[in-house]
Amino acid sequence: MKKKLIVVIDGQGGNIGKQLVKDIKDNIENVTIRAIGTNSIATGNMLKGGADEAATGENALIVACRQADVIVGPVGIAIPDSLLGEVTTKMAEAVGSSGGKKVLIPFNKCDVNISGVKDKSTSELINEALDLIRDII
Repeated sequence: MKKKLIVVIDGQGGNIGKQLVKDIKDNIENVTIRAIGTNSIATGNMLKGGADEAATGENALIVACRQADVIVGPVGIAIPDSLLGEVTTKMAEAVGSSGGKKVLIPFNKCDVNISGVKDKSTSELINEALDLIRDII
């Protein structure tokens, strides 16, 4: 069976992405994890989490989204100018138009608030994302 490609996207310090990569590696088999950072610090932290592959920037994100079976990250990866301006319009469009399934984690930060989402800890949100990824894979 061919490994599924999970693309983890994060920005700023990459701490959410790092935790996602680690938890996916520890809990889901037969996947390749490609970490895409909006900056080199985020990419480096996701590599520390155990990503199989990693790249940084807009074009890397666009290419990865075309190839992804699953895209996972904070909801801001699909909203232009989010993550304090690190997500470009092209990046958000690549996430949204990808044929891969999207698992967007609803963090109420960086001027994006999602109605109906109760404040949960990062670990609770990541555990819910892992359950969704398992269902998709």
